[in-house]
Amino acid sequence: MYIAAAGSPAQTIVWVNDAFVRRTGFTAEEIVGQAPGRLLGPDTHPELIDRFRAAIADGQPWAETLRTVAADGTPSWTRVSIAPVQGDQDGITHWFYVLVDVTDLEERHREQLAEVERERRERTSIGIISRISDILMDLDDPSSLGEVAGVLGRSVVRWAGFYLEDDDGLRPADGTDTPPYRVGRRHAAVVEVGAAAQDAAASPCTQAVDPVHELLTGERTQPVDLDLAAPAASTASGWLADQVRRAVTRLPEAPSGVVVLPVPGRRRVLGVLVVVPSDGTDAAAIDSAVGTVLQLTTRRVGLAVDNARLYEREHRVAETLQRSMLPEQADVDGLDVWSYYAPSSAHAQVGGDWFDVLEIDADVVGVVIGDVVGHDIEAAASMGQLRSVVRTYAFEVRTPGLVLERVDQLVAGMRIPRPAALVLMTLTRTDDTWRLAYSRAGHLPGLLVRDGRVTELDEAGGRLIGISVGPRTTSEVPLAPGDVLVLYTDGLIERRDRALREGLAALREAAEGVTATDAAGIGEDLLARLADDPEDDVAVVVVRIPDPAVDGSVARSPRSRRWRLPSEPAAAGRARHAVVRTCQAWGLTCGPSAELVVSELVANAVLHGWGHVLLRLDDTEDGLRIEVEDANPAPPVTTDGHRGRVGGFGMQIVERLADWGWRPAGTGKVVWAKIRAGEGTDV
Repeated sequence: MYIAAAGSPAQTIVWVNDAFVRRTGFTAEEIVGQAPGRLLGPDTHPELIDRFRAAIADGQPWAETLRTVAADGTPSWTRVSIAPVQGDQDGITHWFYVLVDVTDLEERHREQLAEVERERRERTSIGIISRISDILMDLDDPSSLGEVAGVLGRSVVRWAGFYLEDDDGLRPADGTDTPPYRVGRRHAAVVEVGAAAQDAAASPCTQAVDPVHELLTGERTQPVDLDLAAPAASTASGWLADQVRRAVTRLPEAPSGVVVLPVPGRRRVLGVLVVVPSDGTDAAAIDSAVGTVLQLTTRRVGLAVDNARLYEREHRVAETLQRSMLPEQADVDGLDVWSYYAPSSAHAQVGGDWFDVLEIDADVVGVVIGDVVGHDIEAAASMGQLRSVVRTYAFEVRTPGLVLERVDQLVAGMRIPRPAALVLMTLTRTDDTWRLAYSRAGHLPGLLVRDGRVTELDEAGGRLIGISVGPRTTSEVPLAPGDVLVLYTDGLIERRDRALREGLAALREAAEGVTATDAAGIGEDLLARLADDPEDDVAVVVVRIPDPAVDGSVARSPRSRRWRLPSEPAAAGRARHAVVRTCQAWGLTCGPSAELVVSELVANAVLHGWGHVLLRLDDTEDGLRIEVEDANPAPPVTTDGHRGRVGGFGMQIVERLADWGWRPAGTGKVVWAKIRAGEGTDV
């Protein structure tokens, strides 16, 4: 303890005890006459000094824990308590100081506070990472990365943004989706000088240090600082700096630099995460806790992007495999055949449903529909194997039951990993009509619609394909003109909110109410009533025995038709035939014009497009709308013919006969034409 004299502009120490000397190392001669502030450490907060002076001025006792220094400069925590000493008549004459060394207690207290803060920050970090993991659970969310950046920007940094790399360079990314071709920008393709662009190969700037490029190639693995003002044309760093400058303009104070972290994938770096630290503009301004959050975030984002792209690639392979094995729209002499397939939206166009129409010979036609368990590449591959086996045996053996027996034997030997259900039917031409034979392997029964009455073809049932081998049965039914066969997979009728039996009853009711007189109309009517919200893949095949007595009559049926055509020259002929039959069924008089227009549109799709050709017809009450879809995104062009060769006038014909246009559709386009009712064919 010590005593300081009052009454002067600054207190002075007038007495110290022996304990003070031992504690501080100052002798009495060294400290007497000095101000009490001589004991304070240099980092004492000015606010504490102000409160000390206020207590002195008010003559009030005061106590506080302060940082003090001994004579040899050793710091310590000291509890300083002061009290005024009153004189007889002159008021306060001295101040009495008591100093207690609380270094051990204060350090333990501060360690506890630091531990509490560490635990708080760890809980906060865990909460942030948990929130980010929840966001990345939905790989289909187009704004998932934008949400992750928002979480980081609200919690650990001022701003954050993701930039992913594709075949064309870096691009801003809001989601984990696989980028389509040529939507990014190759950051090393051009050197920008003002508004002009020069060839990067001729510029010495291309040899500049490019830390972002080194992150993307894996040459660097730690975060790098990016100066937003430094020129770096024709580099990934220059391109990214330009993009970030535009993105951070909304911040209250635009930063001069950012920190860039790599987003690692399984085999390579997929992109970068750019952040503006809460304090400062470089990596040194990011403490270890925030750095850990950012590192864990980039790893999780990298894994999510990798998974999304892997799933997309697998899906495309499976879809291509499946689509390649589905038959084109069948055109069978003596029969009206319509088919339809649509994948469940929940399974992104990959499933095991399939169908086939086999022209075994001039008088025998086979129809098969089936469902392989699963919605992945293995299901699509199993479907392809099974389709090939059934097709091969159906051409050798005409009895459906015997065909399925052979299929059982071969499938057992091939060890196809997925069981399957199917129905195989053969239609054999007789003198004046057809005769049906069929066998079922665990599949839902087909329907026979005759004169508005529905009969389930539920005989000749048996086990699933791939379960075991053994004999199978065949049932036969004579068919009459006007009879309709409906084959379908369970996706048409199965719903979570109703039993399968109820779905089958709904299908029977819908089939009984069909008024269309063509297979396409019957199929469209069934889809309109039953397939509005399917929960699984849907495959439907409708076969109608022509009836000259009623064919060509106008029936009240859905005014919409669709066909899937092969990308080959014969598709134009099939399309013309489909349009003529549809116009007859609908009683439209624009058939000749529609025939010419659809021929030109389908021919263009075959000649200039690729993939399958989709044809759709719709009755618009005042005419006919024709839509033709192919996988080429380039729009059609009206020309004055091809120099030196025949052709080139197709779209001029379309322009004379119809209003037409086009629109993007998926990765391709749809070309549409609308023909007014009653318009002629004068071209």
